[in-house]
Amino acid sequence: QVQLVESGGGLVQVGGSLRLSCAASGRTFTVNAMGWFRQTPGKEREFVGGISWRYGTTNYEDSVKGRFTISGDSAKNTVYLQMSSLKPEDTAVYYCAADRIRLSKTPDYWGQGTQVTVSS
Repeated sequence: QVQLVESGGGLVQVGGSLRLSCAASGRTFTVNAMGWFRQTPGKEREFVGGISWRYGTTNYEDSVKGRFTISGDSAKNTVYLQMSSLKPEDTAVYYCAADRIRLSKTPDYWGQGTQVTVSS
């Protein structure tokens, strides 16, 4: 079992910045990839970006490229999501995710989520 705890959500103005953190605990030695998804009520959960510890790569959903940056420390099983130039459409609950192999639409582990609200 792996537990994921997100933090850093909140209210921010359009164009502002916010930094989310996710700390993993438990059987973290099984985790090879971590990342972020987001979900707005009534919509499907959407992949935002992820980092692969195994391959040393990051990837992002097109709408956040150039605005969001994922970083982390595999040894500490911690991942961050630095968000800038925030838009109202970025408003969502952001969920940290972890996977034993690579991130998919159904990761092995989910965090509880943290609310990000971007005011227009």
